[in-house]
Amino acid sequence: MSITPADVQPLLTSENLGDRLKGVNLLRQLDPAIAFKLIQPLVTDTNERVRYAAVSQLDPLGRQDPEKALSLLRDRMQNDTEIDVKAAAADVIGGLQLTQAYDDLQQLYHQNSDWLLRLSIVATLGELGEPKGIELLEVALQSDNELVRGSAVSSLGELGSKEAIPLLVKLVKDEDWQVRYRLVQALNRLGGEEAQKNLKILAEDSMEQVAKEAKESLA
Repeated sequence: MSITPADVQPLLTSENLGDRLKGVNLLRQLDPAIAFKLIQPLVTDTNERVRYAAVSQLDPLGRQDPEKALSLLRDRMQNDTEIDVKAAAADVIGGLQLTQAYDDLQQLYHQNSDWLLRLSIVATLGELGEPKGIELLEVALQSDNELVRGSAVSSLGELGSKEAIPLLVKLVKDEDWQVRYRLVQALNRLGGEEAQKNLKILAEDSMEQVAKEAKESLA
């Protein structure tokens, strides 16, 4: 049986948490234009689980009206009380490639030291495709958190700018092997003489996984 807006609407406005969560999930089965209109009030629901689910679905629903989606996401990044919801909003901005929100992401990164939120911001910069992202990613490369550093490495590789190579090669001796592993992948993606030079260094890495990946990249 196909789901209709009339089936979903009562769930979305129910006082029961389980009903609202079910309603949000059922929106996936509706026409995107209708679903986008119905989901908007849930982005500011009183329950954080509902807000998280609703915000997460703005990719791809937000493509129906990118400007409205941007407004909703900016509001959640600035005003939501839950880190998970803020992080979800950052993720969606990357998925929708809302490059106008780069300054918002940069500001949020510097205002909040939570590692999960910073990780989400850094990861989304690769998807976002905004060249200015290299500025914030350079800062993230110096993070004390290895997950944030590793994500920054990957995002720089995704951005595809050769300007990132001088920043990346500073991590050839990073203490975390997973950061070095991601570094191999990023350098391989970016290419060029300097990248090749450092891949040769990483091919002699003490961690087998890193050395193997570097050798395969050189081959």
